[in-house]
Amino acid sequence: MKNESRISVRTLTAMALLIAMSIVFSRVLSISTGFVRFNLGSLPTLLAAVLFGVLVFLARPISSLMQAPAEALDLTTSYVRICGAGIFFIVAYNMLSALFRGLGDSRSPLIFVLVACVVNIIGDLVLVAGFHLDAVGAAIATVAAQAVSVVCAVVMPLKKALPFSIKKADFRLNFQCKKFLAIGLPLALQEFLTQLSFLALCAFVNRLGLEASSGYGVACKIVNFAMLIPSALMQSMASFISQNIGAGKHQRARQTLRTGIGIGLFFGLFVFALVLCKGDLLCSFFTTDAPVIANGYAYLKGFALETILTAILFSMIGYLKYYRIYELLVVQGLFQTLLVRLPMAYIMSIQPNASLTMIGLAAPTSTAVGVLLNVCFFLYLNRKEKKQG
Repeated sequence: MKNESRISVRTLTAMALLIAMSIVFSRVLSISTGFVRFNLGSLPTLLAAVLFGVLVFLARPISSLMQAPAEALDLTTSYVRICGAGIFFIVAYNMLSALFRGLGDSRSPLIFVLVACVVNIIGDLVLVAGFHLDAVGAAIATVAAQAVSVVCAVVMPLKKALPFSIKKADFRLNFQCKKFLAIGLPLALQEFLTQLSFLALCAFVNRLGLEASSGYGVACKIVNFAMLIPSALMQSMASFISQNIGAGKHQRARQTLRTGIGIGLFFGLFVFALVLCKGDLLCSFFTTDAPVIANGYAYLKGFALETILTAILFSMIGYLKYYRIYELLVVQGLFQTLLVRLPMAYIMSIQPNASLTMIGLAAPTSTAVGVLLNVCFFLYLNRKEKKQG
């Protein structure tokens, strides 16, 4: 049981770190696919090189900064270093997936992820369960899965007719890089701050001990599944709405927003009820350690409302992205992160008999503030359209 808890803490800390570090270039790439001739390789490669150096050579101090429990520090460091060495695969996958989504093909990235999941599961079974390599085996399996997904993503364009040609010049710094960054970085900053807040939250929870950290790690796996539908809605919303507004069909774009929120709420309410009422059962799928299950369930109780609020917030962000009010969206991210989520989580974590349920409430509270801010943005846009009309 103790070794299982160590693995959970290692996974929690390392994956939170890797997600936060990779969100910059993944968001930049996904937002920039509207350009027919955009920089394909140079800028992402530079970003990956920086992250490679940070994650590989500073793995231990970063793991210590994350306040990983002493008994899990070596495992965390090994996992971060190995996964950091495979950061180029993450860059390549995001770049190629963004290319497919920009062409209106969301099925191919899904296939890539599916293949990666299968490879990852097989790798974990062989290296972790079979050869007992623990964190090292899990990290190798993760990197191998990413590499396979990149191979699939490279082979697919070779068999698919693209509406443009890929030239050597696309792999060098060119004039598109300025547009590339101007559009992507504001939203990347917003997402980066959001992920950093969860990274800090991870550090706050780590201070509560091994069982709390492990329970939080298990809960995060369930949270990741719960957030898949809102995230997918946001990405599809941005693409579909941009097509309608580009064609001058503003009313249809607003109808799309309402439909997206409705679909998100339908699934969100179901997930909310499942997480709130059967969170302990969900946690038991990942561990048999009773204290870890109890701590995971405690966090899910506080987090549960997020599944409903995120369905609204993500749909609204997907709609607002088209209007390029990036500065306002960054302000929203800063406000949610620095003035709501982090302060609330920190205050709850330092209370006597700190509760993971109360710490978990920081997420839906900050999201509720984000929804209110987005409503204000909508009112601002409507007023602006009326003046122009």
